[in-house]
Amino acid sequence: MATDPRCDSARPGLADAPRQRPLRRKAVTFALIGVVNTAVDYVVFLLARAAFERSAAALLLFNALAENCHCGGTTVLLIAANITSWTVAVSGSYLMNSSITFAAESGKKLRWGHYAAFVASGIAGLIANTAILLVAAQILSLPIWLAKALAVLASFVVNFSLSHFVVFRVRAEP
Repeated sequence: MATDPRCDSARPGLADAPRQRPLRRKAVTFALIGVVNTAVDYVVFLLARAAFERSAAALLLFNALAENCHCGGTTVLLIAANITSWTVAVSGSYLMNSSITFAAESGKKLRWGHYAAFVASGIAGLIANTAILLVAAQILSLPIWLAKALAVLASFVVNFSLSHFVVFRVRAEP
């Protein structure tokens, strides 16, 4: 009896389904933790931006830096607020993802080396986040809240990919 070739092409997909469930579960958990960290990132960003706008010393520094980069004080202020909020959020993200999302890979242990790798890989997300923020806010003239939301979405894709495939990958036994 001949088999339908369409069924043969479906079999590898069905065979891969159990392996894909943990990845989906991790992505969902990562996303839920990301919601918490997004709120932290967003609130700290707004607070830092407001604090920097009210600080004569910060504005003086940002304007001096802006003269050197020919990019404007507002650009430097946005970058500083974004880096401040990202630093707080990435630390919380490492803590929660090590303990929950990638608990099997990390052994639920916090390690300075893994934290450094997490932060280093997160720099790609920070670059994506900052680039999208500046393009959306200053080139597309979108409201800051929407520009920041788009920036967070872009960095989610970058951060999950690097966390799963680089930072918390299953390592071969030595």
